[in-house]
Amino acid sequence: MTSFIPTLMTEGAQPVNAGAYGWTSMIWMVVLLLAFYFILIRPQRKKEKKDAEMRKNIQVGDEIVTAGGIVGIVCKIEEETIVIETGGDRSRLRIRKWAVSQNLDAEREAAASKEAAKIEKPDKKKKSDEGIEKD
Repeated sequence: MTSFIPTLMTEGAQPVNAGAYGWTSMIWMVVLLLAFYFILIRPQRKKEKKDAEMRKNIQVGDEIVTAGGIVGIVCKIEEETIVIETGGDRSRLRIRKWAVSQNLDAEREAAASKEAAKIEKPDKKKKSDEGIEKD
């Protein structure tokens, strides 16, 4: 038993297939990095680009929601800030652009156009069915 411990502690003692295990661990590391990229990093970048585009397209008169949950209508757009009116007494707040989390008007327009596209698709199919019946 005493001779077993010094043999484990000797320098340069490597398993017979050390090279194969090294390549396998490197391959798994690359697979994990790719998985992290496609599961975490890439979707986050897409979301950031979408949010930046939404903030860039804000116009006067749009109804927005801030990150804190304040709902208001845009009155004035400046370089880094936006002035919104909120509440019944038309209180004005000056907020940073990065604090805008939703543009409600743009979301409503997108939903309406999506619904219109859904409605048009069955009509086109119906017209093609009518053409078959006439022949």
